[in-house]
Amino acid sequence: MQKLIKENIQKTSNNSSRSIKKLIKQRSFVVVISILFTGLGASITSISFKTGIYFINNWRLELLDHFPSIAVLPAFGAIGGAIAGFLIKNIAPAAKGSGVSQIMGFLRHKEVPMNLKVGLVKLISGIIAIGSGFPLGPEGPSVQMGGSVAWQMARWLKAPLAFRRVLVAAGGGAGIAAVFSAPLGGFIYAIEELLNSARPVILLIVVITTFIADSSADIIQALGLDPKAGGFDFNLGFLIQKEYDPSVFFLPIDFIYLVLLGIIIGLFAEFYSKYVLFMQELGKKWYKNKFVLKMSICGLLLGSIYSFLPSSFHNLDELQTIIAEQNTSIEIALLAVFILFITTGLAAASGAPGGLFYPMLTLGGAIGLIMGSWVEIATGHAPSTYIFAGMGAFVAGCSRTPITAMFLAFALTKNLLIMKPVLISCIASFLVARAFNEKSIYERQIQIELEE
Repeated sequence: MQKLIKENIQKTSNNSSRSIKKLIKQRSFVVVISILFTGLGASITSISFKTGIYFINNWRLELLDHFPSIAVLPAFGAIGGAIAGFLIKNIAPAAKGSGVSQIMGFLRHKEVPMNLKVGLVKLISGIIAIGSGFPLGPEGPSVQMGGSVAWQMARWLKAPLAFRRVLVAAGGGAGIAAVFSAPLGGFIYAIEELLNSARPVILLIVVITTFIADSSADIIQALGLDPKAGGFDFNLGFLIQKEYDPSVFFLPIDFIYLVLLGIIIGLFAEFYSKYVLFMQELGKKWYKNKFVLKMSICGLLLGSIYSFLPSSFHNLDELQTIIAEQNTSIEIALLAVFILFITTGLAAASGAPGGLFYPMLTLGGAIGLIMGSWVEIATGHAPSTYIFAGMGAFVAGCSRTPITAMFLAFALTKNLLIMKPVLISCIASFLVARAFNEKSIYERQIQIELEE
């Protein structure tokens, strides 16, 4: 049976490749316009998403300077959750959840609404939910928004179904590229997770789309539409933008340490995946179709939990920064692992429109920081790349995409030397997690999120 399924997939891939080649020859204008506007659309929606989150989050943090956290955070979580839930339930139910599973479901021929209405609701509700304190990231919604823009473009231009599906995957990869400033990461993700295809014509479409998204995102940021400056200057042109600049030393002995780190994180990542899926099933069982109530209660609980924590936990960006720069104690790193483990599962259970990649990176970095400190105490040496290797390894263990995970960790530093040690931990984590279950957390989310 499994062999028959693989043969059918291969046959479909061959037919799609041929039909796309035919389309390029006969209607090249349609292909060029579709790719161009998909890349631009993905970058605009992704930057708008990050900008909206930035402003609401800053408003929430400013209120914390004047009022106690126990009053601000639970109220923001409950009200933000209720508003986001109301928009999703009444306008576009397909906008709930991470966004990645929706795109994957569409590409696996499931009935998933794909249009600009879904993308717009995902944009607004995601800004409100994440800005209100739901500990999720912008990458999942960006994948779905990019895919929605791609689908709408292909539909307007009356492109054939085979090309439409490839463009949706390319739009999803473009969303990753724009959010993380990682064109290679977005390209590999579209191929590694979404399409599972290596046909030259498909690779070409995806790589062009993701690079357009990344480049246009840099230019949009330079225009001032994103408070965080991008990698472009109108006088100097495109620049290398490093989010972090760690000292990287890679010794032969580090191979052993990095493999061990990957094994440990692979086990933890699979445990985390099972926990998130369990929480989503539990939320589905308890609340059934009471989506607004579920998001409001979860927002209230999340705000209440974070109100009792140090101020660094009130902003996920700040938490990731102090971990990546080793500017915190082991106690805070341990607390970060525990809190993010619990609360991201709760946020996912609510059906909130947010991604897991960003908290996964922070979780993996915190584990890398903890393990590095313990290894250094025990042996006198720990790899300088442990934190970023941990980031990549956690994503690889959950998503089953080691190459994508490596490029996402690399995108944070833009240091070529870091790619080797990160890849070692990513592959080790991937192999360990896959030994327990071949499917990624997103593949297992499809049935939960699409049939709710």
